[in-house]
Amino acid sequence: MQPRIYTYKITFEEVPYYYYGSKKEKYFNQTYWGSPVTNKWCWELYTPKKQILEIFDYSDEGYSKCISVENRLIKPVLNDPWCLNESCSNFYSLKTLSNAGKKGGKITGTKNKKESRGIFNLTDDERKKNSGRGGLKTVKLKVGLFGMTKQQLLKNSKKTNSQRWECCETGYISTAAGVVSYQKGKGIDTSKKNRKQIS
Repeated sequence: MQPRIYTYKITFEEVPYYYYGSKKEKYFNQTYWGSPVTNKWCWELYTPKKQILEIFDYSDEGYSKCISVENRLIKPVLNDPWCLNESCSNFYSLKTLSNAGKKGGKITGTKNKKESRGIFNLTDDERKKNSGRGGLKTVKLKVGLFGMTKQQLLKNSKKTNSQRWECCETGYISTAAGVVSYQKGKGIDTSKKNRKQIS
């Protein structure tokens, strides 16, 4: 079997978070679960599932088409609270832009800032315009958060906040994020095997 180039979507069994991406395999059926940076915690905390959305020709042209489709998937939902993607081409989520401002503009390091690359090559107005454009498109297309009814939003919120997890070493019980925070504070291993969902 030949290696593939494809777009994919990651979802999680316990929560409504999701993530879009693309992959150019080195060999057929290569194990790959995305490459999140900012939101890697979600992969560590919950159970990811991958769905291959579209397969492309294994060529430079096929890879180019794959990246184009990936961008079309992410842009409309970039500012959806359940979307774990933080960037798309030259667009960045409002969360990323906000964090960049708080950290003095250090998203990808001092080098990018000095060389005025990425978002640092944009004016404040251009950044706001790009972020606003993505948010308005999300609303218009009714995707992600804006494609849900009030009942669905409430159900998802309750589903995430009502979960109870337990630290396997000490028996401490809290929300998923609460247990991880507790374990980090105590210097306890925060891998999945060291906690379990109890409700």
